[in-house]
Amino acid sequence: MRSPVDDFIGCFTLSSSVALARLRLWASLSFVLLLSGCAIFAPNPPQDQSNICEIFREQPSWYDYAQESEEKWGTPIATQMSFIQQESSFRSHIRPDRKYYLGFIPGPRPSSAKGYAQAQDPVWEEYEDQAGSLFSRRTHMKHATDFIGWYNRRSQQQAGISLSNPEHLYYAYHEGAGGYQRGTYRGKPQVLRAGREVAARANRYQAQLNSCEAEFQCRKFYQVWPFCRS
Repeated sequence: MRSPVDDFIGCFTLSSSVALARLRLWASLSFVLLLSGCAIFAPNPPQDQSNICEIFREQPSWYDYAQESEEKWGTPIATQMSFIQQESSFRSHIRPDRKYYLGFIPGPRPSSAKGYAQAQDPVWEEYEDQAGSLFSRRTHMKHATDFIGWYNRRSQQQAGISLSNPEHLYYAYHEGAGGYQRGTYRGKPQVLRAGREVAARANRYQAQLNSCEAEFQCRKFYQVWPFCRS
């Protein structure tokens, strides 16, 4: 016959097991969120990606990040945003689709590209060492714009590409400075088409930004006109 003490111990043991199971569940969920880079908290892609004014109206902080990158590295805001639209359509956690075997067995991804700028692991690690930090994230717009500025400055130095030439900056971005100098992009119709699209979009973004940039300047309490105007 079970005694009240046995019942108490059994109840306590059961409660402890339930509590431990719940703790493990929360730990697992937290780990998954950490690995995902908190994608659920990332901003949604802009609804109208054809107009840089509307993009910055939805995400005014993106203007600040791109402006900081321009001041630091020299790539125009419009070019930075055109690169990001081309690479990720402003989706923070996007990665190349996996290859599936037999239609359902997941295989490896074709590259390690990730985030707004679709930076791959090796070059992102170079950026972290030379200009970023261990806390830089490809899924954050501030770091993505800074990465693009850094990369384009490097293309300028290594391949002599003007920072006002978005088409050829994009070819070097896609092929690397060495590949660009060897002309590897010339034999890749998709890359040539993408470069032309980046250039056309950058020119359109710049014309739009000329008409609305004042909206995004001097909007913070500590900024004093006219010193915060570009």
